[in-house]
Amino acid sequence: MLTALITGASRGIGAKTAELFAENGYFVIVNYNKSEDCAQKVVNSIRQKGFAAEKIHADVSQYDECVNMVEEVIKKYGHIDVLVNNAGVSAIKPLYDTNEGDFEYIMNSNFKGVFNMCKAATPFMVERKKGKIVNVSSVWGKVGSSCESVYCASKGAVDSFAKSLAKELGLSGINVNCVAPGFIDTEMNRQLDENSVNEIIEETPLARVGTPLDVANAILFLAGDKSDFITGQVLYVNGGWQI
Repeated sequence: MLTALITGASRGIGAKTAELFAENGYFVIVNYNKSEDCAQKVVNSIRQKGFAAEKIHADVSQYDECVNMVEEVIKKYGHIDVLVNNAGVSAIKPLYDTNEGDFEYIMNSNFKGVFNMCKAATPFMVERKKGKIVNVSSVWGKVGSSCESVYCASKGAVDSFAKSLAKELGLSGINVNCVAPGFIDTEMNRQLDENSVNEIIEETPLARVGTPLDVANAILFLAGDKSDFITGQVLYVNGGWQI
């Protein structure tokens, strides 16, 4: 059975991705940091449908924890076929209100976490000459957003890192890509007021807010064999909001 390790999979896009992968025959490892109860609910939901999943704890901003998590998965299941780097945080603050702690928190979670997980997992993929890595970045990594300068920078870094890593790992049979969501109906985005959401919908050619399933479907595609000749790409899932 193919094995998929999904970081930040206790809620939102990560949880929906875990469910979709399980429904498509993957053994899913649901990574969480602080939300153990939510992670267990995701695992229980998957198992109740007759599929296979297990939760595992690690703070992806801590390299040692990433190494321990990867090694535990390898020891139990022998391989990681797909790594989905989904864990991330956001903060809406103007630059003059953003302090060094904010910077480190966002960059460590959003970019360093991807670096840590790739560094921990790729030696095992290189050894097998096989693997798919899908990073969840953001449309804001391309176009920028007011009062989210550090968040946008972190996601732009994820995109650039993936492009470089794709060139580095291609000869080892490893694909590295990104999925960049636009405005998606998640807990992270529910802080916006109704008028702001309506403005985004009006600017979106497909005239709706995206769902976690929309993003999960893109991740599943890039993880599967139908994307074998695709690497170093950023797939935007935004309904045409930013083209």
